[in-house]
Amino acid sequence: MKKVFRKTSLLLATALMGVTGMQAQKAPQDMDRFIDALMKKMTVEEKIGQLNLPVSGEIITGQAQNSDVAKKIEQGWVGGLLNLKGVEKIRDIQKLAIEKSRLGIPLIFGMDVVHGYETIFPIPLGLSCSWDMDAIRKSARIAATEASADGISWTFSPMVDISRDPRWGRVSEGNGEDPFLGGAIAKAMVSGYQGVDLNNQLKRNDEIMACVKHFALYGAGEAGRDYNTVDMSRNRMFNEYLYPYQAAVEAGVGSVMASFNEIDGVPATANKWLMTDVLRKQWGFDGFVVTDFTGISEMVAHGIGDLQTVSARALNAGVDMDMVSEGFIGTIKKSIAEGKIDMETLDKACRRILEAKYKLGLFDNPYKYCDLKRPKRDIFTKEHRDVARKIASESFVLLKNQPAKTGQAPVLPLAKKGTVAVIGPLANTRSNMPGTWSVAARLNDYPSVYEGLKEMMAGKVNITYAKGSNLSSDAAYEERATMFGRSLNRDNRTDKEMLEEALKVATNADVIVAALGESSEMSGESSSRTDLNIPDVQRTLLEALLKTGKPVVLTLFTGRPLTLTWEQENVPAILNVWFGGSEAAYAIGDVLFGDVNPSGKLTMTFPKNVGQIPLFYNHKNTGRPLKEGKWFEKFRSNYLDVDNDPLYPFGYGLSYTTFQYGDITLSAPAMDQDGSVTAVVTVTNTGKRDGAEVVQLYIRDLVGSITRPVKELKGFEKIFLKAGESKTVSFKITPELLHFYDYDLNYVAEPGDFDVMIGGNSQHVKTARLSLK
Repeated sequence: MKKVFRKTSLLLATALMGVTGMQAQKAPQDMDRFIDALMKKMTVEEKIGQLNLPVSGEIITGQAQNSDVAKKIEQGWVGGLLNLKGVEKIRDIQKLAIEKSRLGIPLIFGMDVVHGYETIFPIPLGLSCSWDMDAIRKSARIAATEASADGISWTFSPMVDISRDPRWGRVSEGNGEDPFLGGAIAKAMVSGYQGVDLNNQLKRNDEIMACVKHFALYGAGEAGRDYNTVDMSRNRMFNEYLYPYQAAVEAGVGSVMASFNEIDGVPATANKWLMTDVLRKQWGFDGFVVTDFTGISEMVAHGIGDLQTVSARALNAGVDMDMVSEGFIGTIKKSIAEGKIDMETLDKACRRILEAKYKLGLFDNPYKYCDLKRPKRDIFTKEHRDVARKIASESFVLLKNQPAKTGQAPVLPLAKKGTVAVIGPLANTRSNMPGTWSVAARLNDYPSVYEGLKEMMAGKVNITYAKGSNLSSDAAYEERATMFGRSLNRDNRTDKEMLEEALKVATNADVIVAALGESSEMSGESSSRTDLNIPDVQRTLLEALLKTGKPVVLTLFTGRPLTLTWEQENVPAILNVWFGGSEAAYAIGDVLFGDVNPSGKLTMTFPKNVGQIPLFYNHKNTGRPLKEGKWFEKFRSNYLDVDNDPLYPFGYGLSYTTFQYGDITLSAPAMDQDGSVTAVVTVTNTGKRDGAEVVQLYIRDLVGSITRPVKELKGFEKIFLKAGESKTVSFKITPELLHFYDYDLNYVAEPGDFDVMIGGNSQHVKTARLSLK
C-alpha cells in the first residue's frame, strides 16, 4: 500500500509543475477494491478524521503548514475543508495532506457556491422566476467552471427547501413554494454542477460535487423564524415538501446536507428515519450526508443529549460528515469503546467519504482542481458575464406597468432620450448588487444601477442620481441588514436634507427610477422579518417622488415577496429585479429601456399583508370555502379586514406585450392507468412587441381518498412569440402526473375526474375535464 501512495505522490509532484486538471492516464481502478485496501491500513482515528470538516481559518498562501488546521491534517484528523478561497492556498493544503499525513489521503474542498462564483447570477429565488431550465443549468455549469478553476471541488448547493412563508429570509436561497418546479430546478442545478450524463459525472476538472440542502423541511419553520421547529404530518411531507430533494437524488447528487430543524421531535441531524429509511432505503441515495454548520453540537441545545450522545446519534442515524462541531473526532472513539457505536457504522461513513473523493478523481490526481493557469482563463470572463446578464434579465418580474397619466402609453419601456433620475438607497451601491450568499463575489467590482445605466446610456440619456434616503430610519436595523461588507454607507444627513436633494434631482428629470426595497442582507440566513413593507423612510421618499407628477418606475430590490399593496395602488410601474448578480445593472438597463422584454414569472405568492401568511396557490379547500370572487361571507373561511386573494399570484408576471390563450383541447376525454392524453392550447402574442411567455399546466384531482389541493403545477414551457404570432403548446399527461401519497403513504393514482388547467399564471387559466379509469 505504501508503494501505491509513493507512486501517487510522483503524480502530484508532476501536477505541481503544471500538468494539472487532467486525470492520470492509467487503467481505471475498481473503487471497492481500492477503498477496501486503503481502509485496512487506516486506524480508527484516521477513519474518524475523514468524517471531520472544519473551517479553514485564516490560511495565507505559503503559511499553510503553520496553521492550526494544518496540524490536524498531518495527523489525519481532517477529511475536507470549508470555505477556503484561492487555488494556491488550496494547492498548498492539499500538498500538506498528501505529503505529510501518514496515508496521503486527499482532502475535499467545499464552498457555498450558491448562485455563482465570481460571475454572480440572480439569487436562486430570482433565478427560479426565469422558468428556464436550460438557463438555470447553464448558471450552475458556469459556477462549477469558475469554482473548480480556483480549487473548489464541492458546492453546498442547490438549496431546494419549499417555503410558503416569506418572513423566512432564506426563501431568497430557494426556488419558491412549488415542489414540481423545485424538483425540475434541483435536477437542472445538479446536472449543471456535476454533469448531465449520470454515468460520467465528475470526470472533468470543471465539474464539482453538488450538495442538496437542507434535508429536510427547513423552509417550514414556525413563524418564519430561521432554525425554528418544524412539525407536520408525514403525508404533507411527501406530497408537498420532499420531492425536490428526491429529484436531486434522481439526478445523481453526490452529497446531502442535514437541516437544522427537528422532524417528528428528532432533529434532522439525528433522525434515522429521515437519513436512512427515506433517503437511502426508499430513494436509493448512495452518496454521503454532511451536517450543516455546527449541526451536531447544536443538538445539545435542542435537548437530546451531551456532545458525545448527539454525535453518536448522528452517526447511527446515517450522517457521515461533521461540519465544524468536531463532535465526531472528539467523541466517536469513546462511543465505540463503550459500545454505543459499532465499527461497521464508522466504516460505512468513512467509506462514503472516500468514495466521494474517488468519484471526484482525487486519488488519481489530488491536484485535479489546482491548475494555476485556470483562474485567469476561466473566472469572471466576458463570456460568463454575458450569460449572467442575459439570465438576470430573464429573472426580473414586471409586476405593474400602466400610464403615469390617463391617455399616455405605459411607463415602460423607457425612451432612450431626455433625463432619467436614479434615486434611492439601492441606486448606487455596488456591494449589494450580487445579493445574499454570494460568498466568492468581488463585492466592489460590479457596477451599481446608477453606474450601469450611465455607462449604457452615454450620449443618449442623461442619467442623474440622488440617494434620497437611508435604508431605514433605524441605524441599528440598517447595520443588522448590511453585514459581510454589504454596506450602504449610511448617510449622516437628516432625512429632510436627503429628501430635498432627491426632489431637486427629480424636478429636472423626465422619468424617475426609484431603486428601493431590501438590502441584500435583509434576506438570507438569519434574516427573518415580521414587517414585509418597504422600510419607512423609503416609503416616504417614494410618496414624495410620486407627488412630483413625474413617471416613476419602482425598481424593486428584494430577496423575498414583500407586501406591496400601497405601491400596487399608487405606483404606475413596478419592476422586481430581486438581486440580479454581478451583471444586474446592465440587465436592469436592458429591460428598463426595452432591449429585453421582461418574461419572469413569480414562483412565490405575494401577500397583501403579513396576516395572510402562509399564503400559497396549491392550498386545500375547507369544508366552508369562500366562493370565487367574493370577499366576506359570514361562516365562511375568510377575514373581516382583507380578502383571501394574494396581491400577485404564483406564476404571475407581465410583459411589454400581451398573450391570449385559446381553449384547451384534449386528445381524449379519458385515459387508462397505462395510457396518456395530450392537452393542447394555442397561445397568441396579441401585442406589438416580440416576447416570451411561460405557459403553465395545472391539474386538480376533484375527488380523492384524502383531500387534495385546489390545483398543482404539473408542467410548463417557455415559448417565444413574435408580435402577432401564434403557437400551439402541447402537454403530455400521464398517470404519473396524477400520483400522490395516500393516507398510508402509498404512491397512487386514483381513478376519477381531474380538471386540466392551462394559463399564464395560477389564477387565470382555461379548463378542461379529464377522467382516469
